[in-house]
Amino acid sequence: MTAEPAAAVRPRNRKQLIVEAGATVFSERGYHAASMEEIAAAVGITAAALYRHFPNKYALFAECANVMVDRLVAALGEVPPDAGLADVLAAVTRVTVAHRAAGGVYRWEARYLNREDRRVLRAKFAQVVGRVADVVRREYPLPDEHLRAVAALGAIGSITMHHNTIARRRAETLLQASALRVVATDPVAARAGARLVELPARPVPRTRRSEILAAAIPLFERDGFAAVTNGMIAEAVGSVPSALYRYFPGKADILAAACLQAAGLLAQAVDHNLRGVTGPHDALAVLTATYVAYSFEHNALTSVADAEIIGLPAGLRRPLVAAQREHIAVWEQHLRQARPELDGRQARVLVHAGFGVVVEAGRRLRWQDSPEHRAAVAALLMSALDL
Repeated sequence: MTAEPAAAVRPRNRKQLIVEAGATVFSERGYHAASMEEIAAAVGITAAALYRHFPNKYALFAECANVMVDRLVAALGEVPPDAGLADVLAAVTRVTVAHRAAGGVYRWEARYLNREDRRVLRAKFAQVVGRVADVVRREYPLPDEHLRAVAALGAIGSITMHHNTIARRRAETLLQASALRVVATDPVAARAGARLVELPARPVPRTRRSEILAAAIPLFERDGFAAVTNGMIAEAVGSVPSALYRYFPGKADILAAACLQAAGLLAQAVDHNLRGVTGPHDALAVLTATYVAYSFEHNALTSVADAEIIGLPAGLRRPLVAAQREHIAVWEQHLRQARPELDGRQARVLVHAGFGVVVEAGRRLRWQDSPEHRAAVAALLMSALDL
């Protein structure tokens, strides 16, 4: 006689498993593209069972948004108060690399969390930044310790924003060293050696299609991609919603077209500014100045793109990813020439770390564009690359 199979036992940590799976799915698919059914399947339960723990997708997302920062707060709580900067950054790096698949959720927090949930989350991040900044101030008494702290955390957190494969220990070593170099950089002293670069002028909207692109991005940045309607875009260009379909099949196509246009401007700027440059170090200085200038001038679009591209349909996302890879390949080539001890994976991870520095430092500076801010962020990026 065959024994009856034992009844399935509900794991005691089911809610934790749901949050882990949800954070990963949200990171990989984006808030709006992710579904409760998809998350439930990742846990091996039904959607009905998932709803017993979370009444809706927002409630689950709000909890997922806190996963990484709660881990960071807990990890730093275990580091002795008098520990050195290397130990503090090592704790942050271990947690971030170990949970990189779920760490990208924070990129959407400002857009999709309500005001109170956003306030709570930002207070937790401020606690992490404050702990790092305190040690930075003690060990490297230079100006703008909070700027250097958030830039270093941006270098570490960059591992959550891409899918380049690299062994965990190698990633930790690279990112911790990068962050340590960033916090040791004097952003004020960097102003004297700032490099000037040129960017192509923003296209002047001369057609209805270009007018739509120019009007849509500020709306996406202000209200969030999902909240903006075709009616809002049409009103901004003095048209009716149905007229938009003559130029774009849908709202996602507008975002993709704007991102491709911006990628083209960046590629033009890189090609122009690299002309006549000899030597990998000079080339990387030019790439850095160009990327920082581009990030300040196009911060509205880049902030929207960082949050929304991941949720675009594959057909629209593919050319954008290809353009990004082409840009990173230029960095990788010059970085490996400047630092021949790096292999391709290490170089790409460091390039993304530099981009993470720009994002977080730019946010800290509220993207207020000035030669001083550009020079400071460029110096921090160069330090992240060990140049």
